[in-house]
Amino acid sequence: MVALFACVSLVACGDDSSGSGPENTESSAVEESSSSIEVSSSSVNGDSGSGAGMTSSNSGDSGSATFSDTTKITYTLKRFDGPLSNPHKGFTVPTGGAWTFVPEFEYGPYGSLNNKAWDLVSYGSGYQQWNKLNPAKGVYDWTELEKLLNALAEHNMTYALRVLPYTPSFIKSDFPPQEDYDWTPPFVYEMGAKKIQIDLRGTEYHANAPVWDDSIYIWAAKEFAKALAEKYDGDPRIEYIDVRTFGEWGEWHTSHILGSVMPADSVLKDMLDYYASVFKKTQLVLPSNGFGDVYTHALDLGITKRDDGFIGIPGRPDTLLRAYNANLPTIAENIAGYRTMLTYDDLIPGGSQKWTAERWVDAITTAHLTYYVLDQDNDCGYYFYKDNKALADSMSKVIGYNFTVTQAELLTVATPTAENSTDSAAVNAATNTLNITVKNTGVAPSFFDVYMVAEFADSTGAAIAQIGETVRIPKGTFKDGASQEFSFSGDVPVGEANLATQPGVSVALSLYESEDAYKSGKNPTVRFDNDCLQGNNKLLLKSR
Repeated sequence: MVALFACVSLVACGDDSSGSGPENTESSAVEESSSSIEVSSSSVNGDSGSGAGMTSSNSGDSGSATFSDTTKITYTLKRFDGPLSNPHKGFTVPTGGAWTFVPEFEYGPYGSLNNKAWDLVSYGSGYQQWNKLNPAKGVYDWTELEKLLNALAEHNMTYALRVLPYTPSFIKSDFPPQEDYDWTPPFVYEMGAKKIQIDLRGTEYHANAPVWDDSIYIWAAKEFAKALAEKYDGDPRIEYIDVRTFGEWGEWHTSHILGSVMPADSVLKDMLDYYASVFKKTQLVLPSNGFGDVYTHALDLGITKRDDGFIGIPGRPDTLLRAYNANLPTIAENIAGYRTMLTYDDLIPGGSQKWTAERWVDAITTAHLTYYVLDQDNDCGYYFYKDNKALADSMSKVIGYNFTVTQAELLTVATPTAENSTDSAAVNAATNTLNITVKNTGVAPSFFDVYMVAEFADSTGAAIAQIGETVRIPKGTFKDGASQEFSFSGDVPVGEANLATQPGVSVALSLYESEDAYKSGKNPTVRFDNDCLQGNNKLLLKSR
């Protein structure tokens, strides 16, 4: 028998066949996109040889009609070009209400300024007033919050919720109307909760503030927490909830309202205990000024930490390492808005550090951030993104988790058998095995379960058949910087066409937030950092 050889050259999606080298020297680099096929078979007569791009041989003996062919397709893919937002990580901007999404709001995603910062935004954030959500004892009004949550969900975004009891920002005169700045529900005071007079730091203004450890105040705060949990614990529209019970802006400090004193650590820990007892599913967050034993207690309860002094105050990213080392997502906000920080004097001590690109990158990487406020000004990141587009786009693939396929190969072993063979292999004409290596190139794990699916698909990524079984990656286990190997294998019964060999059929990889989402036919919501992402978010290992 004569052995035939052919040179086969296939090029994967996005490659221009230029043969340019990879940008780094890792053997698993994914910078260059190509695909190759290697076929090996063995003839009955034992002929063998070699050829460019393909090897072929047959194995068997003269008394048997059984032989095997092995085909291997190897893919190497490029990284995704452009910003890449993904769920349960990334950047946010202030979203004060459903009005954020109307065309009349110039900084919104549909506004006249065409604000492209929204391309990076994966979740909304903002504050709600306690007195608006809880206007009377036992009465709760979620109407406006529901409108916002639904508007965000329509845009595939979640919401980071903060319910504030107090803000000194609106004390703009001497003894202004209390409802302007004290968002503790009036019924709490009517029940007998105490309040004290305070002086607003740096002004001649006076106002009132709650006595934070008053027993009636504590009771009312817990009643609200219980109602909030009954309504929203486990709600997929909620990304996380800050425990904002005490202090100005609920940040667990009273640095601007002189005369007001924070409660003892025992009171703070008790409130954390209560929140942890009523919230069983949604991630809880300790505010910026929760430190020391309170911070330790929070981590023991699975409550993570945020810090709102980034860049302006040296060393603040380091404070979040305890939460990262406890395998919890870290959250941050800068000390002020972007344009304000550009004016800072950079004098330490005595002043604040100004914003620089280097400090911004260092903040994300040092704290292993999963969540970060892109800019807290009301322009929704417009000026920040206008000045720093390329940097922000690149860091969207650094913050949090970032899954990149670094190697992929499809191995097909065909085992035709004699018609009357009793060999167990006779029931299968071939076995397809997809082997891939994925690297988490971000700075944190994924803090939710990820479900990976491999399929044969058409040129658009539409599924034809699943390859092997769905793989579950438990939350917090795929560490940043780590690589993992996955294998998907399926048999092709005798008499059925092998999809791996059919024209127009490719391999697609998908990442889901739940197995039910895949089974119900929904598109994946988590995207790989690779070229050839389809409109349905599937990654196509496509040859052309």
